[in-house]
Amino acid sequence: MSAVKVKIITDSTADVPKRVREQLGIEMVPLKVLFGEESFLDTVTISNNEFYERLAKSEMLPKTSQPSPTEFMEMYERQLAQKPDQSIISIHLSSALSGTYQSAVLGSTLLETVNDITVIDSKSASYGCGMLVVTAAEMAAAGESKERILAKIDEMIKNRKIYFLLDTLDYLQKGGRIGKAAALFGSILNIKPILTIDQDGEVSAVDKVRGTKKAMQRIVDLFKQEYGDDAVEMTVGWTHKSELAKELAALAQTQLKVVTIRQTEIGSVIGTHAGPGAAALFITRV
Repeated sequence: MSAVKVKIITDSTADVPKRVREQLGIEMVPLKVLFGEESFLDTVTISNNEFYERLAKSEMLPKTSQPSPTEFMEMYERQLAQKPDQSIISIHLSSALSGTYQSAVLGSTLLETVNDITVIDSKSASYGCGMLVVTAAEMAAAGESKERILAKIDEMIKNRKIYFLLDTLDYLQKGGRIGKAAALFGSILNIKPILTIDQDGEVSAVDKVRGTKKAMQRIVDLFKQEYGDDAVEMTVGWTHKSELAKELAALAQTQLKVVTIRQTEIGSVIGTHAGPGAAALFITRV
């Protein structure tokens, strides 16, 4: 194994649970959540529960803003001050969805010292990014080289698939993604949109299915088309209410060869547009 130590850094949108970050020594730079004039640090000065409670009461959707380049620079400086010879891998929210990745890149260039920092565009969100972060941190803890960690991240980006199932269309309507009439019509007909994050890192609609049970089976069928009988790792995520997500995960386990399963609550960035009760499965080959 390489003697070089590797530090993993991410942002709050990766939805890596705090206990996992602490266990693996992952550092996190928070995005900001703005309800009107009030500004909060995502998962730091506002919890997921507090966020979803405010979201339910707010007529206007909150806004989110990326960390500044200076905030990233200061994070990198702190880590390098502790271990000047370490390498840093900084993995972030899709550049198609946010300027967070660009801020991290710029922050790395502001350092006055010579350093070894690689900033990665996860081309995903929530645990689609988080799975890269956790795997990288596990490999770093095992003493793997930076080169092997980067190769594994690249492999995972090519092999992962993500599907979201929304419980309500209200938040897409509030965000201007669909019209009020379409949201009302969809709700009356019990239309469930299935969303993904594509290879370019953008959110896109895969299908619209009438009824929750059919929508869940459609998601599992999409995964079966991709992975067949291959062994997979699966993470189930939800926005505030976990019932739908856990039902979806249970269905997937009966039809896919799931060897590892993890859980996470999806935070404010995706939650703003998905609303409470959304379910997501994040899957990659073992």
